[in-house]
Amino acid sequence: MTALTYAWSSLGGDPARLSRLTSVPREGVLTARLPVRELARACVGACALAAAELAARRAGLAEVPAVRVDDGAVAAAFHSERLLRVDGRAPVSFAPLSRFWRTADGWVRTHANYPHHRTRLLGALGMPEDASAERVAARLAGMPAVEVEETVDGAGGLAVALRTPERWRAHEQAAAEVAARPLVERGRLDTAPARKFPPPDPAAPAVLPAAGLRVLDLTRVLAGPVATRTLALLGADVLRVDAPWLPELPDQHADTGFGKRSATLDLGTGRDVLEDLLSTADVVVTGYRPGALDRFGLSPEELSARHPGLVVAQVSAWGAHGPWRGRRGFDSLVQAATGIAVTEGTAGEPGALPAQALDHGTGYLLAAAVLRALTEQSYDGGSRLVRLALARTAHWLTSGIRPEPADGEPYPGPDAWLAETGCTLGRLRYARPAVSFTGGPADWARPPVPWGSSPARWAAPALQG
Repeated sequence: MTALTYAWSSLGGDPARLSRLTSVPREGVLTARLPVRELARACVGACALAAAELAARRAGLAEVPAVRVDDGAVAAAFHSERLLRVDGRAPVSFAPLSRFWRTADGWVRTHANYPHHRTRLLGALGMPEDASAERVAARLAGMPAVEVEETVDGAGGLAVALRTPERWRAHEQAAAEVAARPLVERGRLDTAPARKFPPPDPAAPAVLPAAGLRVLDLTRVLAGPVATRTLALLGADVLRVDAPWLPELPDQHADTGFGKRSATLDLGTGRDVLEDLLSTADVVVTGYRPGALDRFGLSPEELSARHPGLVVAQVSAWGAHGPWRGRRGFDSLVQAATGIAVTEGTAGEPGALPAQALDHGTGYLLAAAVLRALTEQSYDGGSRLVRLALARTAHWLTSGIRPEPADGEPYPGPDAWLAETGCTLGRLRYARPAVSFTGGPADWARPPVPWGSSPARWAAPALQG
């Protein structure tokens, strides 16, 4: 079974639809020991196929539009945060304290890009705010890796011990979450009536698959924002909402903000505003730790009870089950914990994938799962829950994908898949969308807006069936 076939099957897709997809393999794309190219192509391909399927459903077409996946476009998209330029300036990727460190018995990976995570990391280590990387290195060198992991996590920070693939497979989290569950969790929450789309207008231009749909984006960092950026590309009214005291990193916001609007809202004191948004939302996407937003009435069960017909999409680092379900996590940490960093390392030092492939791959799969849920709703209704985890994508990459021949057309580099636009954030160079099908969009309808600059309300009237 190819990676694409497995991804499409995990989404509940009709195998016959796969014949509508063609790919353009390219040499030298996303080169790694692990089959990253195959994973990336499958995730983008499955997402494009799900988009084409929904477009056909809404337009009343007997056949799904043709889908084309070019490895060059996929590689550029998977490097989007690295290829971004703002007024010619390269983005800031990782902060000085976000890296691998030697410990008394191995290695540990930390993540401290956000100021509050840096503060928690240093506090857990008993170090002052102005501690240098050299002082942190000296402190960690005297501690066992798992002790660092537990100490930092207990303080709300982010650190994981480097593990081999064998050690991870023996870990309780791997057994409880990864091995026991599918790549894409899909469920029906109630018996809400079938979703009704307006009948197609033969005189109107082709309708984008997500046109008129309202997506409440409660995500941060990469996987969730990549998913909602893709839904925005496909025509959805995407409103990203953040806490006023947790601004997004500027470059990250610029990269993942295409097609969206950005608002701030205190979910504790702004419950009326939140409920007003939810009352006409079609999709709610969350990217926080499982259960972290439940106190605001945002659990899938509560959402479907108050607003039947919703699609609730969730993404997390470690999954919704097992002892690590409540832990914070990022792509780099999941790579370290699951053995990927060991596999990609050299000379006894840990390595990394050529892109943040767990984030990007999971993001495209999440968007695909939402699109497939919307299509399924149009046949037999029901509020829907879709759930993914970076750790499960890592499991698929390390044990479920068969490498394919590394040949194809020459890869000329990313320039052919880059574009520029001017906006209030400056002059942006960015990676164009990799999701492509006949009649689909070639680019986002609008550039990103400044973080928190939009009102917390929908931009257009609700879609009426």
